[in-house]
Amino acid sequence: MENLKHRNKVIGVKQVKNALKSGRADMVYVADDADTSVTQSIFEMCRENGIEPIIVETRKELGRACGIDVFTAAAATLKS
Repeated sequence: MENLKHRNKVIGVKQVKNALKSGRADMVYVADDADTSVTQSIFEMCRENGIEPIIVETRKELGRACGIDVFTAAAATLKS
């Protein structure tokens, strides 16, 4: 998850979906404690794009890894 601190990224389900749709997502992170109704579409889009999502234990941990003090269900690093 060190990549999240030092690379261009998007944070949040909507932004991650947009990055996946546009082909800009490189690595995708999903919080294990996020509601599956929210994350299911991200898993499907990752599969379609050949990206293996990285599961993070909690939304709090993922938010901190992104450098924010807010819980987040998903984040993605962007291709350079």
